[in-house]
Amino acid sequence: MSAISTSRSEALYRALPPDPTDDDNRLSRDVDRSSIESDHPPPESPLDRRIQCVYFMLGCAALLPWNAMITATPFFISRLTGSPLRATFSSYLSSSFTGCMLLFVARATATSKQTSPSRRFFISTVSLTVLVALLFLSTFTRVPPALFFSFVIINGICQAGGAAFLSTAVYAGASLFGAPYMQALMAGQAAVAVAVSGVQVLSSAASVWGTTPGSIATLIADGNTGNGAAEESSARIFFGISTVFLIATIMAYGWLTTLPAYKNKVGVLERQIKALSFSDSDEERRALVSTGLTPDPPNGRMQLWRVFKANIIYEFAACYGFAVTLAVFPPITVSILSTNPNMHPLLFSAVHFLVFNLGDFAGRYICSFPQLIVWSARRVLTTSLLRTFFIPIFLICNVQRPSATVPTTPIIGSDLLYMLILATFGLTNGYVSTLCMLGAPSLEHNPRLKGRREDVDVAATLASFSIIVGLAVGSFSSFAVRAAICDCNPFRH
Repeated sequence: MSAISTSRSEALYRALPPDPTDDDNRLSRDVDRSSIESDHPPPESPLDRRIQCVYFMLGCAALLPWNAMITATPFFISRLTGSPLRATFSSYLSSSFTGCMLLFVARATATSKQTSPSRRFFISTVSLTVLVALLFLSTFTRVPPALFFSFVIINGICQAGGAAFLSTAVYAGASLFGAPYMQALMAGQAAVAVAVSGVQVLSSAASVWGTTPGSIATLIADGNTGNGAAEESSARIFFGISTVFLIATIMAYGWLTTLPAYKNKVGVLERQIKALSFSDSDEERRALVSTGLTPDPPNGRMQLWRVFKANIIYEFAACYGFAVTLAVFPPITVSILSTNPNMHPLLFSAVHFLVFNLGDFAGRYICSFPQLIVWSARRVLTTSLLRTFFIPIFLICNVQRPSATVPTTPIIGSDLLYMLILATFGLTNGYVSTLCMLGAPSLEHNPRLKGRREDVDVAATLASFSIIVGLAVGSFSSFAVRAAICDCNPFRH
């Protein structure tokens, strides 16, 4: 936490010299400088570590539902033993979660100027707390596989709704505070994944302690269908911890809203909503617009479209990067087993989640160093596109094909090499996504915003929406990738 809450001021984010060959800088020189100077926001306040820490927690809470669901995949699968849904459960879970979250985020984005951020936060977080608590209670009971499948999918869809509205609220607030707070928010999203998967590794190790090589071989031969006791114990621990953390986050945010700095920065959104709620006539609404408080709904839609077009490169880069990630992680990577016959599949799966999440966290954290930030939208897009090569690389690892009748030899047969590839995959995911979230709403480094202060929170919200689109596209793409593995994987011999 202390590494994230560093004493660097936001001014460091402005220390990079312009690149004369960069297309973005050429575009910047074409912008009317006088209009930018007139609309340029006042200097930012000194960095407040307390607020940065709270936004770190908010980042954790925003992505906790997704990480809790995918990290608990071994537990969910263990409860589906004997069901035909077991083989494709991961794809169904990620597709339903991200697909519905896309719809919820679209709604949340369209109504972001009509709802109080604090009200949206509290309702969403309380809902998530109840839903995660239900998953915790599910580890104590057993129901038929079909009923359990429905329960998990419905719970995931409801969590997607809560996470969507929560994300739009916290992204808007962080963007108004500035880049260091946005970076802390992004780092928190990765940190919660590290924490959850770390707990899973420890609980998995304790659960499989003393397992003999013979029993492991039998488990693998039976298609990794054990009694589920180890998976159940692991899931119970991190679902319980997740519930407690969400309660702590609600308390931390409640304290944040009492600070004068929050009222000055984010409170303006609250005042805009209250002002509009008392406007019953078109004349009153137009009067509010004339005072610069907030646009009416038609102008709000025009603003969304204008900012979307201006930031299309950042938005596509964020979308594509996550589409590549979700195409293989976790629906495909959970089917990759260790080449060491003495490694328990549950422990290997838990370690694989931890390695990816550590890489993802590292990618987001390095963006706290100004020298490592790339502000050029086109360079960020290029990096995002290059991540496509990870897909065939994972397919030549030790992927287990359900239809295979004889053991196959993977081209990449080293567990260490596989983990290095996975760590790099996570690092580039975190790095690209953070660059997009930092660059899209930056008045200082994104000339496409043309110095419009009122577009900052909208740009951040649209960038986060693009990430959700990428998650949904990648989740549905995983069905095609899995079909290629099951039917005719040309990368194995």
